[in-house]
Amino acid sequence: MEKTLDKIRFVDRTRVPEIKAHLDDLTKPQGSLGALEKMALRYVLASGELNPKVGAKRVCVFAGDHGLVEEGLTFSGQEVTAQVVRNMLSGGAGINVFSRHVGVDVEIVDVGVATDLSDADGLIDRKLQWGTQNIRKKPAMSRETCLQAIQVGIERAEKAASDGIRLLATGEMGIGNTTPSSALMAALLPCAVSEVTGPGAGFHEPGLLAEKVKLIEDALALHADQLSDSIAALAAVGGLEIAAMCGLCLGGAAHRVPVVVDGFIASAAALVACRIAPAVADYLFLSHESAEPGHAVFAREMGLDPILHLGLRLGEGTGAVLAMTLIDASIRMYSEMATFSSARIANPPLNQRCFPVL
Repeated sequence: MEKTLDKIRFVDRTRVPEIKAHLDDLTKPQGSLGALEKMALRYVLASGELNPKVGAKRVCVFAGDHGLVEEGLTFSGQEVTAQVVRNMLSGGAGINVFSRHVGVDVEIVDVGVATDLSDADGLIDRKLQWGTQNIRKKPAMSRETCLQAIQVGIERAEKAASDGIRLLATGEMGIGNTTPSSALMAALLPCAVSEVTGPGAGFHEPGLLAEKVKLIEDALALHADQLSDSIAALAAVGGLEIAAMCGLCLGGAAHRVPVVVDGFIASAAALVACRIAPAVADYLFLSHESAEPGHAVFAREMGLDPILHLGLRLGEGTGAVLAMTLIDASIRMYSEMATFSSARIANPPLNQRCFPVL
């Protein structure tokens, strides 16, 4: 990981005027493509390419289970994680449908599913342990295991870079993983647990939500001496798939492959990565604003504008791959749209028509 961290640099913002000048020279009123222009600027800075091209895209879906499921505050048992992973491998999950639509390669990586998946065709097996411990009673994992999980994500980012991937996305699967994500958000932002805790995929009863908040508060109190260090906090109250997504963000930044962050769980992973190496934030796109309340808190803290506002809360990387289409559009706009200079059109004053009315 140290070699990876050594490669991560803040983007060169001295290039912003040059990039903005090109955007303003495109055959359109200045700023008329709104957020697409901001996306293009962000991508050009992150990639380091003044003339970027749309290229291959990949979503890495990391799967892991959580010992806190024994508390009874999830809508289903751990066995569902493995069932959904098998559905992904067969091409029937939401992430598969949207990835086919958008043209995104899908990787499914087992870092900690509490079920034997050794017979699953197409699965990338990086299982480090059979799920985490119950964070209300014990640390989720050891620091060593946490670092190994981060390294899995770094490895997948390095593989993506070597495969010529130009845009990465984070995805996850793990029953119960909104709880450790809320714990990490509360610990690292920091903020009150109630600000970043929602119903997750299952329950909506106020009493059960209060129990979830109490579970997280108990976990944070138990591991209070670990929360000042981001990796220690991740090991204490996080998850194996969260650690792997953190590694993907770190590895993407190190190789200048921008990473599209999916929903609330993926954002918890991105937060840890940014606490480890603040420059990582320059290489991230926030795909959407999840229905989980903590996601809006994260977006404000990180200064990231969600691309989509669709009330999504499935996870798996679904929001991230959908957002990739708009990032691609922004890259094509930047690289393929004619400029006033090249088209020999007089650049009109701001807020006036690009072309004369005939």
